[in-house]
Amino acid sequence: MKKFAMAAVAAAAVLSAGVAQAYTVGTFSNGVVVPNVIHNGATDTTAVGLVNGGTTTAPVFWAFFDQDSNHVTDGCFEMTANDYKPFVWSTEAGQGTAGQRGYLVFAEGTGTSCTAAGATVPSAGGKLAAHAFQVNTATQDVAYLPVIDGPLYFKAATALGSLDAYSLIYAGGAAHTVYAADALALPAGGFPAVPASDANFTMRYFLDGGAKTNIVVWSTGNQKKTYTVNIYDDAQNFKSTNLVLAHAELDVVDPSAMVGRPATFTDGFVKWDATGVVDALGNNNGASVFSYSVIDAPAFGAVQTVLGFHQ
Repeated sequence: MKKFAMAAVAAAAVLSAGVAQAYTVGTFSNGVVVPNVIHNGATDTTAVGLVNGGTTTAPVFWAFFDQDSNHVTDGCFEMTANDYKPFVWSTEAGQGTAGQRGYLVFAEGTGTSCTAAGATVPSAGGKLAAHAFQVNTATQDVAYLPVIDGPLYFKAATALGSLDAYSLIYAGGAAHTVYAADALALPAGGFPAVPASDANFTMRYFLDGGAKTNIVVWSTGNQKKTYTVNIYDDAQNFKSTNLVLAHAELDVVDPSAMVGRPATFTDGFVKWDATGVVDALGNNNGASVFSYSVIDAPAFGAVQTVLGFHQ
């Protein structure tokens, strides 16, 4: 009962965590990131809902990248003032994308049309907001999927219609390591000052009673590395082990498979210092980092999402 109660409290914290910490959720800006996107046909797909809170029509450019930030596909649609658009990934993705995990970037362009001259220049303001779910009709789950708010900052001279692995530098709603003048050519003017890193994560896991947990880690940089971490149980016991991130920008980690985890550690958290995440070119110039856990517990009867705490 104790373990179930702790897990339930952690699951409920998903809506309050964004308020209590530096994450930004539920705001309007020039764009958003959906950090973990996948479909296996219409019965198992990521579904995004977007709102244009502005007073004029806006072009919204989107791009899908794989786990190593390789460009896969993109597009653009126009949203009128106060418009709502459902974006179902299995419908929008196109051929050959089933089973391919990655992330989506939505960014508001300049002007009122996808095809107008200068439309691909990122909006300096913008009024775009979004929510997302992972829908699985076979298991009757609609799991909350965190959306990372902007503002989004891109390297200088970026055209939204041709984003690549190095285009997105900063996502305002995430945690951040320290940024400096770097080879990615930070955009002139308006780039936010980033203080000492707040990317020290405490990431929940729950494995008791047949439960499964996936820890999702996304960044704008290159996180591919083996990190020394401490894993804790629910009685303050801890043990050193490794967090292996195998991809550049998106990883899904099964904590039950972490080598060296004591078998009795079935409810607790992993502490990870993300300051080792470098920029997309491999320079130590900072990155935006975001993490959450997906807990599938028989005791819940449904999938629960828990934001990764950070400080």
